[in-house]
Amino acid sequence: MSDPERILVVQPNWVGDAVMATPTLRAIRNRYPSAQISYLLRRYVKPMYHGLPWANKLISYRTGKTNKKAGKGQFIDLAARLRAREFDMAILLTNSFRSALVCKMAGIKRIVGYDRDGRGFLLSDKLVPFKDRGKYVPTPIVRYYLGIAQYLGANDRDITMQLAVSENDRRDGVDTLTRAGIAHLDRPAASGGPPLILLNPGAQYGASKLWPAESFAVLSDRLANEFGATIAISSAPKERGIVEAILKRTTRRVIDLQAHALTLGGLKEVVRRSDLMITNDTGPRHIAAAFQVPVITIFGPTHPEWTEIYFEKERKISVPVPCGPCQLKKCPLDHQCMTRVTPGMVFKASAELLARAVHAMP
Repeated sequence: MSDPERILVVQPNWVGDAVMATPTLRAIRNRYPSAQISYLLRRYVKPMYHGLPWANKLISYRTGKTNKKAGKGQFIDLAARLRAREFDMAILLTNSFRSALVCKMAGIKRIVGYDRDGRGFLLSDKLVPFKDRGKYVPTPIVRYYLGIAQYLGANDRDITMQLAVSENDRRDGVDTLTRAGIAHLDRPAASGGPPLILLNPGAQYGASKLWPAESFAVLSDRLANEFGATIAISSAPKERGIVEAILKRTTRRVIDLQAHALTLGGLKEVVRRSDLMITNDTGPRHIAAAFQVPVITIFGPTHPEWTEIYFEKERKISVPVPCGPCQLKKCPLDHQCMTRVTPGMVFKASAELLARAVHAMP
């Protein structure tokens, strides 16, 4: 079978998953160096791929609340757009039935992906995910995605995540920092200055992933008092509730980056310049790792194995509880998996990572 000339890669729907897909995207490009490769992705994920060298075209589509008839029309229109490009092969990084169906409707003859969500009959090449007694075995997503590239003949084993900052990303990030009154240094602690620490207290997954606002506030004040740290908060518009709850409880200045019009592309630049990120198990965690920024991740209801990223500068903090990891979006009990993680635990890990950053100075 000859190599395909036109390849469509259907990208993950979430920011964190999009970053974890980058080792696979690199492997696909290395496997097919001469192919015209396009990515199909949701519009809000698109900034994650700006500046990366592996795609010839980014094809985005809108999502959001709409009536059933309009949604069906958008789906048919998307299939027509893809059909016009005459792709030889589609590689599905998503697990959804709809992603396979739209590729089938687009007339793509070879469709490669995992046999999940009842879509096996739509796939030409079916990969079987690991199961035990009928349940999916927790498998790191970076390896799960890379398995598809390896099935296609890629030799890559490197699971290092990778992002880039475009000129627009850099400008957006610097403009946000300027409006916030933060110096534009790259990782100030490594230059002998007070560290820039980025808090990421939200989570699109659901409330069960949220470390309490009171804990973030206590930690923030202690980091400012003991390290002279500049503390900034990154968040999505839907996460205003927990951000405002933190701001009400802190006694030291905390910079609300969303209030200074931070974009997703700009967030990459801000993260790249930070000395440390402290976050729930959510997308920006992976952005930090992709830029080699030390990160502390607080785990509660989710199984860490699913999102294992093998990042040497990460510290995972969790406490064992009888009911977890439950994978539920909303805790039906007392949320002890998160409330039992203390600010002291996180501060200790922060001090260790900041000390390493200073000692790593040339």
